[in-house]
Amino acid sequence: MQNQYRLGIDAGGTFTDFILADRKGGVRIFKALSTPNDPTAAIRNGLALIQEETGLSPETIVSNADLCINGTTVGLNALITHNGAKTGLIATRGHEDSIEIRLGHKEDGYRYDPDYPPATMLVPRYLRRGVAERVLSNGQVHTPLNEYDVREACRHFIREGVESVAISFVWSVLHPEHENRAAEIVREMMPDVRLTVGSQLYPQVREYTRTSTAIVNAYLAPILQRYVEAVDAYFRSLGARHPVRYFQSNGGLALGRVVSDQSVYAINSGPASAPQAALWLGQPWDMKDIITVDMGGTSFDITLTRDGRANVSKNVDFLRYRIGIPMIQVETLGAGGGSIGWIDSMGLMQMGPQSAGSEPGPACYDQGGEKPTTTDANLVLGYLNPDGLVGGRLPLNVEKARAAIKTHLADPLGISVEKAAYGMFTIVNNNMVNAIRRVSVERGYDPRDFVLNCAGGATAAHITALAREMGTRKVLISKLASGLCAFGQIISDVKYNFMAPAAARLEGAESAAKLNGLFNGLEARGRADLMADGFTDDTISIRRSLDMRYVGQVHECTVDVDPFEVTEAALERLKAAFHARHEELYTYAEPNSAVEVVNVESAITGAVDKPGRMTIDPGKGAHSALKGTREMIFAANGIAQDTPVYEGAALGAGDRITGPAVIQEVTTTIVIEPGWLAELDASGVYVLTLGTETAATQPQRATEVA
Repeated sequence: MQNQYRLGIDAGGTFTDFILADRKGGVRIFKALSTPNDPTAAIRNGLALIQEETGLSPETIVSNADLCINGTTVGLNALITHNGAKTGLIATRGHEDSIEIRLGHKEDGYRYDPDYPPATMLVPRYLRRGVAERVLSNGQVHTPLNEYDVREACRHFIREGVESVAISFVWSVLHPEHENRAAEIVREMMPDVRLTVGSQLYPQVREYTRTSTAIVNAYLAPILQRYVEAVDAYFRSLGARHPVRYFQSNGGLALGRVVSDQSVYAINSGPASAPQAALWLGQPWDMKDIITVDMGGTSFDITLTRDGRANVSKNVDFLRYRIGIPMIQVETLGAGGGSIGWIDSMGLMQMGPQSAGSEPGPACYDQGGEKPTTTDANLVLGYLNPDGLVGGRLPLNVEKARAAIKTHLADPLGISVEKAAYGMFTIVNNNMVNAIRRVSVERGYDPRDFVLNCAGGATAAHITALAREMGTRKVLISKLASGLCAFGQIISDVKYNFMAPAAARLEGAESAAKLNGLFNGLEARGRADLMADGFTDDTISIRRSLDMRYVGQVHECTVDVDPFEVTEAALERLKAAFHARHEELYTYAEPNSAVEVVNVESAITGAVDKPGRMTIDPGKGAHSALKGTREMIFAANGIAQDTPVYEGAALGAGDRITGPAVIQEVTTTIVIEPGWLAELDASGVYVLTLGTETAATQPQRATEVA
């Protein structure tokens, strides 16, 4: 029975999702309320729930699992609430305020807004200490490191009770010796402190980005270390044969010690697994252009894959803090099932970003929440089962939902509760559509060319409305949709990113040899790490990228390339890739202009065995799953119509349902608006098509996957 199971755990703001898979293709989803004050409690509660439903004890599952994977919001929550560690910064004297100067401007979208407040500094001014040292842009030492200054900084930090220290010097990536010596002094004087060295964490050109990334990492490191230690200890107590893996925001798995040291990689670990899950779902139809939308209880996350690759971004402002490391590009919006409806100063209805979360939750949860939320609106509109969610474990109070909407929205606006509920539904949908456009239209992608993939427990109630508004005619909804990110984790691979500065023009044999040597060195390190972790050459793959620009440009763009020997002749391949990427991003290229490289990066991946794919038995016709009807509202006039309700568990492969209708799965509710057709595939995926598309025009499976 050893290695029979694989367990994925994804902690969200409202629910923590559990995916339990076995080698025979059995996949089950479970949900437990998140416990923000003690994240490990949600894991214990979820495993207890699994035991209750399956009879499998936590010890049986964990001791017979090849992988237990955890995606956590601990780092994200600490950054949102500014509840990280007390952190000190040691910087080159005169550069202590670079994180506050922020390159001289505010974030995009607020650059010219004089009323937009400054970001909260993770390291206050009194904990930023400058030391005498200076390295020039050619890597030469101008001013040697003053070790006395470093010791004085440590004494100050000790007096102030600092838990974590970040070190970031100017041009340290070209001459890291000063940072390394300062780190030795800190370890000597503050042996218990968490230490982040900028040139080791993010060895790339750009001082502000490197310093900010190091600070964020230091700010989160003690929090993540305590979390990892608690989770690892708990799983060891259950008899785990393999170390717990943690999901990173770069889209891959890592060991706990890596996450503790490089905590910045764990910030957005939850939604970062969505693209991998989307490609897995679309594989039977060879779908590679997919937009995944994930509406949970608190937030709405969007990711995009183009030609089978997820968008990866570097050097971005995340929650107002510049982070340089590669992250799966996730657009996040405060629009979830718990988003609160309110009336602004102009008398207009708004939705979110404030959320009722899981405590107290929507009014219909009957746990003390009094304000109207998206979930309350969906209940009043008839979309949700009034008997309760999560298979009835979470009972719903329709009267509390109606009362909240009536008191806070309907009566002040002088409209009926039903019209107010549909208004809430429409506004939150419009907010989500605008966010989808930001990751598609505003980046040069036409959403009509993409399939819309549904993730998150609340999304399926909105998915056909979102697709209609975007002009998307095809939707995928897995039976595992409400825990899709947890599922994405169990089919993901181990991945590490290695970076180096590389100031070089793409000209001549010397530049080619330099780039080739840098890539080979980075990849040798990555291979060694993965092989020490049990991977073999045939399971290791490499993807390279270069930050490039035309000579004279201020900013660079990232160009992905396959690995190859970089010879003088091969430089033309790199130039061609850069020209194509520049034109894709900015609509023009300058093929006669000189090109230079600023940074290089290698992503080294160790492939993990995948669990079996879910299979659904052939159906007996949708009529056999018809549970009854319920009055539902699909228009702004607030008029209800009698709508069929189907039991998802009773549907089989090939069964079709024409909207309007609702399919009730245990952990999600699928609302099929008028004009849509849903068909359940044998892989456990509902394929929804709009308008005149029928089975004859629906995409056929590219291959049958066992």
